[in-house]
Amino acid sequence: MKNPYLPIPMVVKKASIETTDRMLRSLELTFRKKEDEEAFQFIPGQFCELSILGKGEASFGIASSPTEKGSLKFTINKAGVVTTALHQIEEGEEIGIRGPLGNGYPMDLFEGKNLLVIGGGFAFTTLRSLVAYLLHPPNRTKVKDMTIIYGARMPGLLLYKEELVEWGKRDDLQFVVTVDQGNKDWKGKVGLVPNVLEEVAPSSEDTYAVICGPPIMIKFTFPKLMALRFPNERIFTSLERRMKCGIGKCGRCNIGHLYVCKDGPVFSYARLEKLPKDY
Repeated sequence: MKNPYLPIPMVVKKASIETTDRMLRSLELTFRKKEDEEAFQFIPGQFCELSILGKGEASFGIASSPTEKGSLKFTINKAGVVTTALHQIEEGEEIGIRGPLGNGYPMDLFEGKNLLVIGGGFAFTTLRSLVAYLLHPPNRTKVKDMTIIYGARMPGLLLYKEELVEWGKRDDLQFVVTVDQGNKDWKGKVGLVPNVLEEVAPSSEDTYAVICGPPIMIKFTFPKLMALRFPNERIFTSLERRMKCGIGKCGRCNIGHLYVCKDGPVFSYARLEKLPKDY
């Protein structure tokens, strides 16, 4: 059995700034060893620990889809020592990853159902993985109707802008992008994600909802889903912000008797309702 403490060596293939404030940077990583690439199997919603020698490690949701072979994508918000180092690393340099970790989204439950995806800010990373996976042509029939609502504070803070344009052109899903505050060039919707959800009012019949975003957005979105008659057991969210060691050893991610890194980070709202309100 592989030592869970040892990182997999990866090479930075591509690095790109995502937002106008330059606080979000995406890294596309390739495997240095073919056997590591073949052994790395994941599902949307899982995460990895990224490490830089001498700086430390931090957890990030996988933004790429399992259908995108040969590399892994992560989007990093610059907030501390490790994330600053990841913003400074150059293409061709090596970093380490541990993973995949966590449980991911329940793809088996979604199959044959309608799906509502709600994202906010840079937490759209693992949702991007989910959407890209389901829009891969062989997988599109795994779910029926898809509705995607994605928002950011302002236009320049939206992630994956080229993909957003392409998704908006598709006729096999309903795609709504919104910002809290527009500018003179913004022609799209302006409004908070919970309010836009209320306006779009997707049907809860035979539908699962997945939500990931800032805690304040999630807090005010849950009641909107309740008003639309989504059962608690058909609402899923990710608590990946609580990740630390990733393997249940440090005890810093526990909520009640659960370890988010091992029992999550994806939980149904029905399960969260039974836990202490630490999340």
